[in-house]
Amino acid sequence: MSGSEGSSGHSAGDSAAAEKKAKSKVSRTSMILWHSHQNDSAAVRKLLEEDQSLVHAMDYDNRTPLHVASLHGWTDVAKCLIEYGADVNAQDRWKNTPLADAEGAKKQAMIELLKSYGGLSYGQNGSHFEQKPVPPPLPNKCDWEIDPSELDFSNSNIIGKGSFGEILKAYWRGTPVAVKRILPNLSDDRLVIQDFRHVVNLLVKLRHPNIVQFLGAVTKKKGDLHQYLKEKGALSPSTAINFALDIARGMAYLHNEPNVIVHRDLKPRNVLLVNSSADHLKVGDFGLSKLIRVQNSHDVYKMTGETGSYRYMAPEVFKHRKYDKKVDVFSFAMILYEMLEGDPPMSHYEPYEAAKYVAEGHRPLFRAKGYSPELRELTDQCWAADMNQRPSFLDILKKLEKIKGTVSSDHHWNLFTS
Repeated sequence: MSGSEGSSGHSAGDSAAAEKKAKSKVSRTSMILWHSHQNDSAAVRKLLEEDQSLVHAMDYDNRTPLHVASLHGWTDVAKCLIEYGADVNAQDRWKNTPLADAEGAKKQAMIELLKSYGGLSYGQNGSHFEQKPVPPPLPNKCDWEIDPSELDFSNSNIIGKGSFGEILKAYWRGTPVAVKRILPNLSDDRLVIQDFRHVVNLLVKLRHPNIVQFLGAVTKKKGDLHQYLKEKGALSPSTAINFALDIARGMAYLHNEPNVIVHRDLKPRNVLLVNSSADHLKVGDFGLSKLIRVQNSHDVYKMTGETGSYRYMAPEVFKHRKYDKKVDVFSFAMILYEMLEGDPPMSHYEPYEAAKYVAEGHRPLFRAKGYSPELRELTDQCWAADMNQRPSFLDILKKLEKIKGTVSSDHHWNLFTS
C-alpha cells in the first residue's frame, strides 16, 4: 500500500466514524427529549450520566429538554436537568423560555421551581399570559421548506387516510413525525394542491400545546424528470441516452422474473433526479405497481384497466385488455420521445384524448434532430401496438449501450435534419 492510499483509507475511516458519531448524537438527542416528555427522570438521569452535554440538546425548534418538561409540569425531570446544568433561561425559536412555557400551561409547581433558580418569563410576545395574537413564527418559506431527502420512509407505515391524502409515520432528522402526503393520482390536481397549500399557510401560524405542531412541508415541485424537462427542454442525444439507460436499468430490475413488478405508471414525474447535477436517475412512486409471480415469460395478467397516466398509457391498458410488463416498455418509449423532442407526446391533445388517439393506432411524430435512425427504430419497437413485439428492458439496455457508443457528448446530430 502506498502512502497516499494509506492516508486516503484513514480519511475515509475517520469520515465514517464521524458520520456514525453524528447519527448517534441525533439519536440520543431524540431520546432525552422523549424521556423528558414522558416524565421519565430515571432515563433522563442515565443519559446525562453518560453524556452531560445532552442537557443542552435542542430539537428543530431549539427547544431543550427543560422546555419540554416545563410545558408538562414534570418537576422531577426539571430538577434533574437543572442539577446537570440546564440553562433555565434558554430560548427556543420563538424566544420563549421554559418559564414562559410553564406559565402558558399554568403549571404552578414548575413556575415556582424555575423562578427559584432565576427563571425569567419572556418570549416573542413576553409572557404567555399576554393575550395577543401570535404572528407566524415561520414567516419565510425558506424557514419551513423541507428537503425531501431528509425524510426517512424506510420503516414508515400508514396511520391515516382520506379522500385526497394519506398520513404516514416517518422520521425527519432522527425525530418521529407524521407526514401528510397527497395521493399520487392527485398530485397534479390543482384544487387538491391549492387546498394543501391552504392547510400549510394555516398550520404555520399555530402554536399551542394541544394543537399538532407544524414542522415543515415539501412544496417545491423539483427533483423529477418532468420538472427538469420543463426547465431544460429537449435534451442532447448523449444526455437523453444516459437518462434512458438509468431508467431501463431500474425497470430491468423490477421486471426480473419470477417476481415481476409492473410499475403501471411510468412517467417523467415518477423518475427522480438523485442530485443537483442531474447525472443520475431513479425510478420511483410505486403507488400503482403490481407484484406478479410469473409462471412463464409469456404470461399476461388481467389487471385494472386505465391504470396510470393517460399520456403515457399503453393501448391495451386504455382498452381494458389483458396486459403484461410490456406496458412499462410502452411508457418508456413515450418518455424517451419526450426527452429528445422537449415536449410531452401528443402535447396538442388533452391526456385522455391523447391516450384514445394512441389506442387507435397513431403515434407521436418525430421532429427533433436528436432522433438518429437507431433511436427511431428503438422507439418504434418500444411503442409497438402488439405488446409481444416490444423488447424487454434487458434488450433495450443492450441497444442503448450500442447506440451510446456511436454518440459523443457534444454531438448534435446535425446530419439528421429533416
